[in-house]
Amino acid sequence: MADKPKRDLIKIIFQNFFKSLRPRQFRGNYIGEDYFGNKYYEIPANPSLGKRKPSRWFEPADKEAFDQELTAEWEAWLRGRRDAPPTKEELIQNLQIMEMKKRNAEKLEAKYKKHTSTPSTSTIGTYPKYDEFEIIPNKDPGKK
Repeated sequence: MADKPKRDLIKIIFQNFFKSLRPRQFRGNYIGEDYFGNKYYEIPANPSLGKRKPSRWFEPADKEAFDQELTAEWEAWLRGRRDAPPTKEELIQNLQIMEMKKRNAEKLEAKYKKHTSTPSTSTIGTYPKYDEFEIIPNKDPGKK
């Protein structure tokens, strides 16, 4: 008969206790910065210590601001929805797309402001009355 390995419970407890006293990483690795000036840090996961997920956080540019604005890419990274942090090229590209959409929205708004009519001064209650729309269904808007 082969000797069975003997479990020494007290030895295991002491080993785990001494492993817990080893120095740990408290300061994170600098990962990147966004165009608002926020800095992002991470402490990687360490399954041997029972830590399955990395710790991620950011330091705002203004230390007093608790409601700091974040970019969508960095927020997704912070929440663990993406593994890799966003690159500067990706941030610049998405910022350009955002600015292009704002310009297009302003152009459309200016275009449709020219074509919309202003409400006339007489209104029914608080609802505005437009000359080109009928007030009573199936009646000509010009007739009263």
